Amino acid sequence: MPEPVLSIRNLVVEFSTDDGIVHAVDDITYDVLPGETLGIVGESGSGKSVSTMSILGLIPQPPGRITSGEALFKDKDLLKLSKRALREFRGNEVAMIFQDPMTSLNPVLKVGDQLGEAIKTHYPKEKDDAVKARVVELLRIVGVPNPEARYDQYPHEFSGGMRQRAMIAMSIANSPSLLIADEPTTALDVTIQAQVLEVMKRVQAETHAATILITHDLGIVAELCDRVLVMYAGRIVESGDVTTIFQSPRHPYTIGLMDSLPRLTEDEEWLHPIPGQPPSLINRPPGCAFHPRCFLSEGRSACRTEVPELRPIEGPGHGAACHFAEELRERPSRFAEPVGGVA
Repeated sequence: MPEPVLSIRNLVVEFSTDDGIVHAVDDITYDVLPGETLGIVGESGSGKSVSTMSILGLIPQPPGRITSGEALFKDKDLLKLSKRALREFRGNEVAMIFQDPMTSLNPVLKVGDQLGEAIKTHYPKEKDDAVKARVVELLRIVGVPNPEARYDQYPHEFSGGMRQRAMIAMSIANSPSLLIADEPTTALDVTIQAQVLEVMKRVQAETHAATILITHDLGIVAELCDRVLVMYAGRIVESGDVTTIFQSPRHPYTIGLMDSLPRLTEDEEWLHPIPGQPPSLINRPPGCAFHPRCFLSEGRSACRTEVPELRPIEGPGHGAACHFAEELRERPSRFAEPVGGVA
C-alpha cells in the first residue's frame, strides 16, 4: 500500500451563527493515495466542500473554525501552517479547480497573463519567454485550440467549457501532487461536461497527481473515480472502491442516492427520491442523522439513540456507518454495474 498523499484525521469544522453552531464537518477521517481519484458525494450541505476547503485555509475564520483534527500532507500538518506558508503551498503542492471559472478568472486580464501569474507567483525568477511557452503548452494539453492566439484573449472571449479548460491548465501549471476539483462541470451543459471530463482524465494520466473530486453527480463518479466517500450531515456514512459502492451499497442513504438517479435503460414514469429533507446541522437528530428518512430504521431504538460508527463491512476498504448494514446484503440494487458516462 503506497503512502497517502493526504491524510485527514478526525477533522471537525464548525461555523458560528446567530442561531447556533453549525456542525459542518463532524469527525471525518480518510486518505488520498498517489495517482488515484477519490470522489466525495452527497447532497448540498453534507460537508463535502467544507471538508477540503478548510484544510487549505479557504473558509472565513471567523465565523468558521477548525476545532480539531489533522491534515497531513508529506508529513506536514496543513492545519498548523501559517497563512503565508499556506499561500505558498496552494497552487504549488495542491491546486483547486472551482465550480464557476468565470468568477475565478479576472475579466480584465488576458487568460495567458493569468496563467503565467500562477507560475511566476511560485517561480518569480522564471524568464517571461519560458513562462509564455509553458502557458501555451498547458493550453495545448487541456485541448484549447490555437493556444498561441488564445493566450492573448480575455475570459469573455472563451466559451464556458474553454474557461474551465483554462482553469484546469492553471491548476496543473506547477505540477501539484494533489488536485481538488469542486463541482468542476456543474455550470456546463452535458456535451461540454463530457469534453471537460475527458480533459481531466488526460491531465491526470500525464501528471499522475492524486485527485479529490467533489460532486453530487453519480455519473461523473462512475466515469472518473477509483474510490468513493459518501457524506451525510457532515459525516462519512459509506466508503469503498467505486465498483463496490455501485454494486453493493451498504448504507440506506447510498442506496437512496442510487435509486434517485434515472437510467435510460429503464422505462419508468416516476423517479425515486429520498423522502424528507437533510437535517439541520445546528440541531442534528439524535442517533443516526439519517434515521428520519431511512427505510431501514423503522423506529428502531439503536437508530434513534446511538450514532453509528464507520465500520468495515465486507471486502477490502468497504465501510458503512449503519447499525444494520448487513441486512442490506440481500437487497437487490438497480445498479448491477457502475453507471457509465455523464448523468
